[in-house]
Amino acid sequence: MFSSFVQVFALLCGTAFLLAGSGLHGLLLPLRGGSEGFAVSSLGLLGTAWAGGFITGCVLAPRLVRRVGHVRAFGFFASSAAVIALLTGLFIDSTVWIVLRAFTGFSMAGAFMVIESWLNERATNETRGQIFGLYMMVNYGAVMSGQMIVATGDIHTQSLFMVTGIFLCLALIPTAISTASSPKPLSEVQLDLKALYKNSPVSFVSCILIGVANGAWGTLGAVFGAGSGIDTTMIALMVSFTILAGAFTQIPVGRFSDRIDRRFVLAGVAGASSLVGLAIFFIAPTNATAILIMTALYGGLAYALYPVAVAHANDFAASENFVKISGGLLLLYGFGTMIGPLLAALAMEYLWPSALFAVTALAHLSITAYAIVRSRQRAALPTAEKDSFQTLPSERAATPEGLKLIPRADGEQG
Repeated sequence: MFSSFVQVFALLCGTAFLLAGSGLHGLLLPLRGGSEGFAVSSLGLLGTAWAGGFITGCVLAPRLVRRVGHVRAFGFFASSAAVIALLTGLFIDSTVWIVLRAFTGFSMAGAFMVIESWLNERATNETRGQIFGLYMMVNYGAVMSGQMIVATGDIHTQSLFMVTGIFLCLALIPTAISTASSPKPLSEVQLDLKALYKNSPVSFVSCILIGVANGAWGTLGAVFGAGSGIDTTMIALMVSFTILAGAFTQIPVGRFSDRIDRRFVLAGVAGASSLVGLAIFFIAPTNATAILIMTALYGGLAYALYPVAVAHANDFAASENFVKISGGLLLLYGFGTMIGPLLAALAMEYLWPSALFAVTALAHLSITAYAIVRSRQRAALPTAEKDSFQTLPSERAATPEGLKLIPRADGEQG
């Protein structure tokens, strides 16, 4: 067992480098773009392009991996992401960045799918829960570490773009030196909208709306911070605190949803998140401490919603359909993250920076209303028949391969 964890540790190191590079690049681009005078709408399109590329990668990456193998495919994905990161440092142009950002999303989706399939291959029924827990810790720690690196450099130079490229290249090492045989072929994502909606209308609608809110904040949160007058260090702390808060609240919120109707939990947490968003929108705070506290409270609520929505859908799904249902919801979430940055960018351009939270509040209020309406049309599932709650990454959506790491994917009910 010890040797298997050693091999997983190497793969998790590769994951950490990928996430650190992704977190750094994702925060650096809007900050540098804002300092260069890019329109907020252009910055919003960066998020839309990345989400579109990520979804496309989830759909097409399995075909590429089957043709060239896991190691070669991973080398292609990770090296492409590194080259793209360096190109964004060389060509400071909003249109070029938008196009490149789509290719970044595609490359990152493919790279994560390969690493996650390797982790799945190493996991056994006895170690799956521990490996998934380690993977979640790496997700949160690496993304926040990458974002905090922004505070140590100068966003007006090319140095941070180079650091991003270095991290993405370092991610190649664990898989390049691995002597293990290639994992099983990657799963292709199937999107059956009718079946997804029939299984759980609340989860179907909620995942789209959660994607709208999370995509808006994840893309333009840094722009809100800069527009509110806080410095780069505080912006890095702000976006990291929201992730950390979301990580801490997922388990208590999820465990609570195991005991009562998850639709009530969705409605309550989304409603609370909308109130926090409206407060930020109307107050438009400029004090750094106030912004950190309010956005952390927002993150603790907003990032707890997606795993509850997925758990609610899985309550009604057979064990063998777990990955299919969760993978379909992942694509719906991705479509939402394409829409959110565009809506938020328009609101921020025509109103003021905190109008970002008017968009998130509208999305969360819609979840509250729909969950309440549906709770009157479908009886709650008995507690004994519910699936157990599982946490999910709050900043980066999992890929279909990452979903297999969850113990439920093997038909376990613990």
